[in-house]
Amino acid sequence: MLIFPAIDLKNGQVVRLRQGDFATVHQVAEDPLDTARSFAAAGVRHVHMVDLDGARDGRRRNGDIVRAVAQTGLRIELGGGLRTLRDIEEVFALGVHRAVIGSAAVSRPELVREAVRAFGSDRIAVGIDAKDGRVRTAGWVEDSGLPFIDFARRMEDLGAEHLIFTDIDTDGTLTGPAYQHLAALQRAVSCRLTASGGISCNGEICRLRDMGLHAAIIGKAYYTGAIDLAQAVKDGGPQ
Repeated sequence: MLIFPAIDLKNGQVVRLRQGDFATVHQVAEDPLDTARSFAAAGVRHVHMVDLDGARDGRRRNGDIVRAVAQTGLRIELGGGLRTLRDIEEVFALGVHRAVIGSAAVSRPELVREAVRAFGSDRIAVGIDAKDGRVRTAGWVEDSGLPFIDFARRMEDLGAEHLIFTDIDTDGTLTGPAYQHLAALQRAVSCRLTASGGISCNGEICRLRDMGLHAAIIGKAYYTGAIDLAQAVKDGGPQ
């Protein structure tokens, strides 16, 4: 199982939010490039990055940072404000390995099919951010009304092979992943699933690995020291 430590960017700073609430935003690291280098030193090969400026209003402002992190050799998975094929092309030009389509997959599902055809299924992921069983959009503030299982099936039908599931109720809480939701997704689709939200300790990494998850995103647990990142990489297996 692949390990993706997270770097969430807002106004050039590494920040974290609790349950997607922008009112809770706070800086958690001094420098995003140093943070990325510390990931690499722990044996990490992948990093999950979110441009929160882009997620909130569609205007990505952190391209120079993303490019610098890509130059460290880490494989970047990036989401936030990717709403057109041109947006995706632009972040690939920065050195991003995989683009994450979030809100746009709800408002314009055909973008997923177009992106998979244009760039290949391995370079495109769909972010499924859910609260109370329904998909949220626009930086998690708008309820689409779509059940996350139905949405996941639709994305698979459109050609998506990578799904990133974030349970908003657990995100940033260190209360553990949403195992039941993840298991339901595993039963519903054959996509490669990445777990995001709530991971609080190394034991949970092992449990997700044993479930057969493709990857896990580690956020707050790293920045609070609750998880040993080097051990998580070992527990996940070959990266």
